[in-house]
Amino acid sequence: MKFALDQYAYLDSPLHRWQQGYKLVGLLSLIFAFAFVQNVWLLPIMIVITGILFTISRIPFSFLIKRLRYPSWFILAVVILLPFVSGTEPIFQLGYFSIKEEGCWQALLISVRFFCILTVSLILFGTAPFLSSIKAMRALGLPRVIVDMTLLSYRYLEELGETLTTMQRAMRLRGFQPHGFSRRNLEVFAQLTGSILIRSYERSLRIYQAMILRGYGSQNNLKKKHSKIKINQRDHKSLLATLITVITGILLISLELILPSF
Repeated sequence: MKFALDQYAYLDSPLHRWQQGYKLVGLLSLIFAFAFVQNVWLLPIMIVITGILFTISRIPFSFLIKRLRYPSWFILAVVILLPFVSGTEPIFQLGYFSIKEEGCWQALLISVRFFCILTVSLILFGTAPFLSSIKAMRALGLPRVIVDMTLLSYRYLEELGETLTTMQRAMRLRGFQPHGFSRRNLEVFAQLTGSILIRSYERSLRIYQAMILRGYGSQNNLKKKHSKIKINQRDHKSLLATLITVITGILLISLELILPSF
């Protein structure tokens, strides 16, 4: 189980040549603008902007689908339930069940925003090596704890995925059949989840203690790190791309405030 967000970080495209520090500012501004949108009339604009960015990035579409597959399960339940529980104007009714118009529009809004934000996030971290993103975050002055947590989370989620894969393989070799739905299978999955959580907690303690022993958090260490991280302010093309992206986000927010709600 590999996340490998930067698997295609070494392709040659305008987004790959966009300096990561400026790219963080531009695309994060666009992500916040997408999150601010509540009007369904703006959804086609969001889809077009996201499609243009993804096409320019030259990242394979299969890579996008593979990365969006698991996060989609988190929003699927909300999207399914909203048409039944939100709103007052039914568009279809069968006995006690009714599908409401407001709920359908809200489900559409949430779905489009979710996929657009995740796609832009994938473009942001997939068009540059992940360590370049970490260095850019530090250069922009983000709190050290947030940057370190981002790096460690990415690093050890892959380790956790490898551990899960190994344990699942061991279960299959012992004759476990994961496809059937039974009380026995639920117990096994519960034990697997508990084992993963305990192992990850114990490992996090060992890692933190090892970091402390190696001087993590000392002021001298911080000064050395900050002195090596610089953003090239002479990169005019990256600056121009950032300005265009930020202005696009501002225009989206302005349209959200101006247009009447649907």
